[in-house]
Amino acid sequence: MRKCIVTVLGKDTVGIIAKVCTYLADNGINILDISQTIVQGYFNMMMIVDVTAKDQEFTVLCDELAKLGEEIGVSIHCQREEIFEKMHRL
Repeated sequence: MRKCIVTVLGKDTVGIIAKVCTYLADNGINILDISQTIVQGYFNMMMIVDVTAKDQEFTVLCDELAKLGEEIGVSIHCQREEIFEKMHRL
């Protein structure tokens, strides 16, 4: 299983979760865990997803998610799980 961390940040608007999750489902990417909060009108979502079924390069996935984020007015970042873990280790 190849996992990655997807973060979505921005001003809260209707449909953010739906659009991001639709993209993931359309590309065969399974959401393993998800957390989201809204603080004073700002949306924050973090997901752990399985990208094993995605046959494109990882950078293509990251670029497509970043473009989707621009279209819906949020920032979307994608990192491989192992890099995320090493960055947050003390």
